[in-house]
Amino acid sequence: MSIKTGKKPISSKNKNLIELIGIYTVVAIMFVIILYPLVWAFGLSLNPGRGLYGAQIIPENWSLVHYEWLFFDPRSDYLIWYKNTLIIAVSVSFLATFFVALTAYAFSRYRFKGRKNGLYAFLLLQMFPILMAMVALYILLNTINLLDSLIGLIIIYVGGAIPMNAFLVKGYFDTLPRELDESAKIDGAGHFRIFFQILLPLAKPILAVVALFNFMAPFMDFLLPRIVLRSPENYTLALGLFNFVNDEFANNFTRFAAGAILIAVPIALVYLFLQRYLISGLASGATKG
Repeated sequence: MSIKTGKKPISSKNKNLIELIGIYTVVAIMFVIILYPLVWAFGLSLNPGRGLYGAQIIPENWSLVHYEWLFFDPRSDYLIWYKNTLIIAVSVSFLATFFVALTAYAFSRYRFKGRKNGLYAFLLLQMFPILMAMVALYILLNTINLLDSLIGLIIIYVGGAIPMNAFLVKGYFDTLPRELDESAKIDGAGHFRIFFQILLPLAKPILAVVALFNFMAPFMDFLLPRIVLRSPENYTLALGLFNFVNDEFANNFTRFAAGAILIAVPIALVYLFLQRYLISGLASGATKG
């Protein structure tokens, strides 16, 4: 004997509507959480004063005086920090992407002694935070006289990018048919020609992801430059802006906000340039890696 509860089952249409409302609600909440600090930083940079006291998110008498100070005041080293960061970011993005692609190509296409253990080593290195290597990196750079230099910082970034990204790119190379290599070899192509003319053009999506992430890292990293760099003329943006609010008697929060907002400009330009490759590259790296 069946018992009727009187409750109607939720239709498929209503269930989909509820799920859609839930998804958009989560997206809206995350959007507010992400956007709120950005709006506050931009509004703070337009306040004419230099401190947090009395600052408004939408200032009544807004001003670009802090942006002018960053670029034109002789006491400001902001342009030097910006130049240093761009040099590091461009160098790291290019070199890291190139060496990661070479490493991934070797592990994907060749069979050699230690290949399996090498892949395990890459996975193992990703488990440990960079903080564990700070002391060793400091001693190493001091030994080879590259402490307090942009070259030393570039070397560390490039070396750290290889184990973090090679396994991802290797998974993408594995999905490319080996028949392409064999056909090229029949036509007389060597390993480097196959790599540069056949596989690299096909791997543009995943390489664009690697290039973007490595370009962004020097702009956002503070800890490593803090340990490696000593001279103000070698500071990166993150390290230089930190001193705006960390120095004794410092009260430059609005200048700090203006400098932080300008950091997004080169990252946004690179993102727009690589946008057509990024979506497919991220999806491929997640499913094929």
